[in-house]
Amino acid sequence: MLEVADIFRAHGPSWRQQERGHFSVGQLKVMSAIEQCRSAALGGHALRCSACAQPQIAYNSCRNRHCPKCQAGAAQRWLDARQADLLPVDYYHVVFTLPAPISAIAYANKELLYGLLFDLAAVLAYLSRYTHRVAISNSRLLALDERATRP
Repeated sequence: MLEVADIFRAHGPSWRQQERGHFSVGQLKVMSAIEQCRSAALGGHALRCSACAQPQIAYNSCRNRHCPKCQAGAAQRWLDARQADLLPVDYYHVVFTLPAPISAIAYANKELLYGLLFDLAAVLAYLSRYTHRVAISNSRLLALDERATRP
């Protein structure tokens, strides 16, 4: 079965070279940890079957919180626990699509951009307390009902 680590090992070095300057040190460390996870690079230990004496090598894991191999079980347990926290209401996923000329700037300034988007989300949450529905278009607020959007 193909794993993220296999893709990182096969294509990671050339991809990192191509995208140099777009990653933080933390992101590069995560990639490195995933590439080395459960490989000889992190060491391991020998196991032996008590019935047939067949040896088996078990490599150590990276234990990085972003590693899908190490943290899949923990992630599932966390998600299951969060299910109990959810209210019995509809939830919506909001997607912000940026114009192409802005995307390169946003890619290089992720922290600033996410901060601005979350500030915008806070403004929309505040406005939604006083308005039935709100939409944004061309940098101005518009009213929105079931049939149309209007100024």
